[in-house]
Amino acid sequence: MDIVSHGLWGGIAFGRKNRKNFILAFLIGLLPDVLSFGIILAGSILGFFQRTDWSGGPPDPALIPSFANHLYNITHSIIIFAAVFLIVWIIRKRPWWILGAWGLHILIDIPSHSYQFFPTPFLWPIADFKFNGISWGSPEIFIPNIILLFILYIWFYIAKRKQKA
Repeated sequence: MDIVSHGLWGGIAFGRKNRKNFILAFLIGLLPDVLSFGIILAGSILGFFQRTDWSGGPPDPALIPSFANHLYNITHSIIIFAAVFLIVWIIRKRPWWILGAWGLHILIDIPSHSYQFFPTPFLWPIADFKFNGISWGSPEIFIPNIILLFILYIWFYIAKRKQKA
């Protein structure tokens, strides 16, 4: 899924309580991709990495620095997410549901990434199994995603206005 959609899904699913929670859930929804690819983007802007050409679609995965692959494994693992969620729960003595935006990011990525470019290693480090989904950039995934987000945000906006009235 595209990074903005991840933030929007995280926000609508886990941040509806107030503006602060929305922003936090939105950012947590972005975090797995930011930690994996944002570092490469920032590094290429600052001249540390060669810029990757995305104009013809996703680049050859071999051109992505190996540390990004490792970070992708960590940030896109439901096992790692569950461990962090549990640790935070133990520390706070209650679940921090906003962190669910991270888990939702992973669940959305499983069917919306194909073997061609960064399939989701959701069982890492226990297993290397990856699902060959349909790329999120394909119209059959991208268009319904945008429509569903639009409908949900309109519904949420209307519900909030009714609640205030």
